[in-house]
Amino acid sequence: MTGLLMLDTNAVSAVVGGHAPTMARRLFLQGFCISVVTEAEIRFGLAHRPQKAAFRASLERMLDTIDIRPWTSATARRYGPLRAELAALGKPLAQLDLMIAAHALAEGATLITADRAFAQVPGLTTQGYEKE
Repeated sequence: MTGLLMLDTNAVSAVVGGHAPTMARRLFLQGFCISVVTEAEIRFGLAHRPQKAAFRASLERMLDTIDIRPWTSATARRYGPLRAELAALGKPLAQLDLMIAAHALAEGATLITADRAFAQVPGLTTQGYEKE
């Protein structure tokens, strides 16, 4: 893996839950970021479905130490045309996924995800991972 890596919500969950240790080792050696939108999804998940205390604590520790990229005007400029393009192609994404995709594009990042819906986003580089 080279370049800037941005994790989607499912990738963060896999890392924290211990379901992708090989990916986790690579990520922590190379470094990675998440979108503030991913942080919002994680915080919603914690509030909506209270987890075990250890899982919550692991997520909070991770959120306290990783690079969380803010949504900026540059990201919004990427989002608008992308949303219109996908709508015209008849390939809309869920709104938060679309925001994450636009953010990864704006940052020039490879999106690490298990969600195949991102494959339909023009110009977005994605990388899957194996759950172990």
